[in-house]
Amino acid sequence: MSARPPRVVGRRGEIARVPFSVVNPATEQTIVELDEAGVDEADQAVARARAAYPAWRAVAPNDRARLLRRLAALVEEHGEELARIESQNVGKPIVGARAEVGMAADVLHFYAGAVDKHHGETIPVGGGVDLTFREPLGVVGLIVPWNFPLNISSWKLGPALACGNTVVLKPAELTPLSALRLAELVLEAGIPEGVVNVLVGPGRVVGQRLVEHPDVAKIGFTGSTEVGRGVMRGAAGTIKRVTLELGGKSANVVFADADLERAAAAAPYAVFDNAGQDCCARSRILVERSAYDRFAELLVTATGALAVGDPADDATEMGPLISADHRERVASFVDGDVLFRGDVPEGPGYWYPCTLVEATNDDRIAREEVFGPVAALIPFTDEEDAVRIANDTPYGLSGSIWTENGARALRVARALESGVLSVNSNSSVRHSTPFGGFKQSGFGRELGLNALDGYSEVKNVFVAT
Repeated sequence: MSARPPRVVGRRGEIARVPFSVVNPATEQTIVELDEAGVDEADQAVARARAAYPAWRAVAPNDRARLLRRLAALVEEHGEELARIESQNVGKPIVGARAEVGMAADVLHFYAGAVDKHHGETIPVGGGVDLTFREPLGVVGLIVPWNFPLNISSWKLGPALACGNTVVLKPAELTPLSALRLAELVLEAGIPEGVVNVLVGPGRVVGQRLVEHPDVAKIGFTGSTEVGRGVMRGAAGTIKRVTLELGGKSANVVFADADLERAAAAAPYAVFDNAGQDCCARSRILVERSAYDRFAELLVTATGALAVGDPADDATEMGPLISADHRERVASFVDGDVLFRGDVPEGPGYWYPCTLVEATNDDRIAREEVFGPVAALIPFTDEEDAVRIANDTPYGLSGSIWTENGARALRVARALESGVLSVNSNSSVRHSTPFGGFKQSGFGRELGLNALDGYSEVKNVFVAT
């Protein structure tokens, strides 16, 4: 990737003036120096988005869909470039980065197809005709985390633009590069300047300004539950619409009648993908006591086979953590009975080994979100105990159920307090299906047609006849 300064906002050539380094976590080397935006730049970006809103809202649905399809095609065309940017900046394996770029393109294609399918209805009433309209909100602020910057940018941009909103997108300071490149592709696709504005700056400054800005109608936030609480407080001043996708402490529930070999082979990828830096990580592995020893043996073998190393290598399955500070935080959780600890490369890089810890659900490692390659193995006695333990958490984002008993799978799925569940699978996310959490994992939904509801208002009009 070149070291030229990317655009910070949607107007060509305009940047802020405070430099900071963007680092490759696998090498600890600076990739590029960027300019940090502040409150003034945030206000300017909101003003540009507000100025662009009337014209963008007026674009005919077919034309808006065509522009989104063009953007999706450009993401595909530049797929390898985007994947390498994402791999270098986040430290994720290149194979996974390619898959994420593919999903980003799929998301944009999906919402291009949804532009003219998200509409109102006519309602039979006495004395006339009643109509509902789906209206865009205006300027929306989209705050994206550092772990999946391109993917989650697309999750928010797609429905926001499809509904006719203009956008100020704030990627995390640690991983802004793919969002900045995406903004350049937005302009190349023909989407007018000012419709998508990208700001790189600290959340406590730029993010907070977007949350409190009176001209921002909605905030779509993905990040920690702690910061999500602050977003809600800040949005209260203007009664701003908010969608929150927050932390998780998801359970991977394995019953004795499951295909243990298959469940154990899949479990490492449910925790250690993206080095465990995933709100969906099934980092509590609940195993029926009668199968616990056998499953643990299989899981150790499967975890030991993971290839940890250079993210640019196609064979790598797990890369480093995002920073030295984050590595120190992850390490602070590991103080129990360690069942397995893997190997990591020597030399530079923020590496942390795949780690399995035997625990109870009362231990800190089972209560708090580690956000690293650490899993807690917890035994349970029966179905009722499994549900009790799985639900004994303030979070409710994702989870898996492994059993060959179809009735049990449905019973447990209905009983678990989680927004996204998989049976005999660890797959949570598809571009056409809703994604989001219960409890302190947030509210509102990303992806699928459901996401469009979060970027529009319903207007009701009665016409007397």
